[in-house]
Amino acid sequence: MEIIENVQLEKEGHGSRVFALGYALAAYAIGAGGLFWMIFAAGGFAPLGVVNLADGNAVIALVINALLVVLFGVQHSVMARTKFKNRTSHIIPSHLERSTFVLVSGVLMVVIMLFWQVVDTTVWQVDSPLLSGALLVAYVFGIVYLLASSFVTNHFELFGLRQAWLYFSNKAYTPLEFKQRWMYRYSRHPMMLGLLFIMWCSPEMSVTRFTLALLFTIYIFEGIRHEEGGLIEEFGEKYAQYRKQIGLFFTIK
Repeated sequence: MEIIENVQLEKEGHGSRVFALGYALAAYAIGAGGLFWMIFAAGGFAPLGVVNLADGNAVIALVINALLVVLFGVQHSVMARTKFKNRTSHIIPSHLERSTFVLVSGVLMVVIMLFWQVVDTTVWQVDSPLLSGALLVAYVFGIVYLLASSFVTNHFELFGLRQAWLYFSNKAYTPLEFKQRWMYRYSRHPMMLGLLFIMWCSPEMSVTRFTLALLFTIYIFEGIRHEEGGLIEEFGEKYAQYRKQIGLFFTIK
């Protein structure tokens, strides 16, 4: 009887680990899908605003779009807080906490892309082939810089895959050390800088995409403010000194 119980417990443990890995992979796919939809929509290469609620009214469109970004910001702020993690720890295990964050973020980003309200007016259009090409190069640079920055920190930790993999492998989680490498030696938030390039480097900017860029830029700076508070709490004096030495997006020495 004891042998049967042990085998049953082992099966349940294995099933839990397989579920965790599958959940993390699905969350990663949805989170990355939502992120890339936003990236390509910001450049005009993917649809933005499928569901029309404002019916061409610019004021209503701006209000709806602002509410969508606020919803995204609230989700990020609430789910990143230690109090929220502690209160939901009995529902969301620690090895799936980051994956759940990525999953919800991805779903919300898809909602934003679908419900973003369109205003058919052009803010600017660059006619010069040289300048237009330069802006497209800067846009691509933003994508590459964003992705490269995520891998320098640890892309798989950031999106919750490392946590789930360690659990699947039956290994204890070990926090990552704070290190200054590559672009982080002269920029505290290179991923956010990459996003700004993506948002603003467009040869043709409609009001629809301009409001996307503007509202998400506001969100980026507000998000950085909250994130840095959390980083100081996590890494203490080490990050405080880093903050004094390294610029927000670049360092001039």
